Amino acid sequence: MQYLMLVYTDDALMDALPDGQFDTLMRGCLEHADELRACGSLTHSQQLEHPRTARSIRVRDGRMSVVDGPFSETKEMLAGFNLIEADSLDEAVRIASEFPWARTGCIEVRPVRDMDAVRRRVGAAVAA
Repeated sequence: MQYLMLVYTDDALMDALPDGQFDTLMRGCLEHADELRACGSLTHSQQLEHPRTARSIRVRDGRMSVVDGPFSETKEMLAGFNLIEADSLDEAVRIASEFPWARTGCIEVRPVRDMDAVRRRVGAAVAA
């Protein structure tokens, strides 16, 4: 089953890292991701640019509004994601705990919904 690991970081904690620590953590993270990819557990991963580069789009009553950045009630901002294969939620949690960003933010693990099953349920054609 696939699980999405949403990686959140706290700028204050990241900024408090000693000089060179981020690069060390990132290098270890990339090496670990390469190992997970080689064994088939990691499907895809990507970092996101800083939240200040984001735009939030809403359409209400036919009118579109675009506002700068995400608005959340937390200091932690979505920084990236990893799409993994795991046999269970427990295994996905174990994999997530091995990434250093759990120490400088939060990693949310969520099962990925089977969209082909949803398509079948609602009577939509299955994508090729």
